[in-house]
Amino acid sequence: MTASLKSALTLLALGALLVIAAVWGWHAVTKPFPSTEPPPLCTDVTVNTGTEVFRDQVAVSVFNGSNRNGLAGATMAQLEQRGFVGADSDNAPTKVAGVQIWTDQPRNAAVRLVARQFKAAKIVSGEELGRGIVVVVGESFKALRKKEVESVTAVETSTFCSPSAGQ
Repeated sequence: MTASLKSALTLLALGALLVIAAVWGWHAVTKPFPSTEPPPLCTDVTVNTGTEVFRDQVAVSVFNGSNRNGLAGATMAQLEQRGFVGADSDNAPTKVAGVQIWTDQPRNAAVRLVARQFKAAKIVSGEELGRGIVVVVGESFKALRKKEVESVTAVETSTFCSPSAGQ
């Protein structure tokens, strides 16, 4: 093989490598960045009448409707100890007296299960402040009910945010 043929083949091979590197580089530069958003905490799941709903299937958000610092966080920790999945926690836009569960579906199985953790929770229509069942704890709230309720049976078809839906 002559020197000029060797040089031509070498240049051809190097040119091909340059084209491959350019295509790979362009692909890498135009590829979207990986998502920094965490996966959703829960997804909506529908259960039929007669289905038993357990605490670990229910996401709960707790909001402080009092002047007591840390009330929402402490209540969330207690609910998580009982097996609920904690979602959001913050201050409520309004003050409340006891415990309120803000929903337009008072017969929803998940709502009923969360309500049964409290002594005198009122189910009222309210804003959707967070994911899952929204609980607002107020000035007179002291503690969860001593008797833990592990599950309820759906009295009607219910849809709620369930962390175990994707499992």
